[in-house]
Amino acid sequence: MIKVLFICHGNICRSPMSEFILKDMVEKRGIKDKFDIASAATSTEEIWNGKGNSIYPPAQAELKKHGIGKTAYTNFSSKRARQVTKQDYNYYDYLLCADSSNIRNTIRITGPDTDNKIKLLLDYTDRKGSSIADPWYSGNFVDTYRDVVEGCEGFLAYLESQHVI
Repeated sequence: MIKVLFICHGNICRSPMSEFILKDMVEKRGIKDKFDIASAATSTEEIWNGKGNSIYPPAQAELKKHGIGKTAYTNFSSKRARQVTKQDYNYYDYLLCADSSNIRNTIRITGPDTDNKIKLLLDYTDRKGSSIADPWYSGNFVDTYRDVVEGCEGFLAYLESQHVI
């Protein structure tokens, strides 16, 4: 089982988009049973009284525009923001962040990255070190979707090159 946790600041835009885009990709490839895919936030800004907010409506619309959310596996209607935990570091094989501040804040929560598990999603592309476009500030969910697809395709290609899938 390949355990992947996508991480962004609030877990309402970039990381849940990444979670469900990768779920869509592995389902279409017939390999969903090889994965455990989730997402989390570094902050608690989108979590109130222990309950996280849903995926931001424009992010949901972008996913739906690409047909994501129509299967039981990719249905994101019950997804709620949650904060990354110290235990997540031990559980997940890959903690893939949207930007470098997410890496710093994840390490603050989980402790040192002694197993080299924490990376940027775009490190699996030819844009190593780049951030996924943040739609919270730009309002541009098209660029975010494009970046996430590129990162997820690169990540799957990496796993294939390592003969993991």
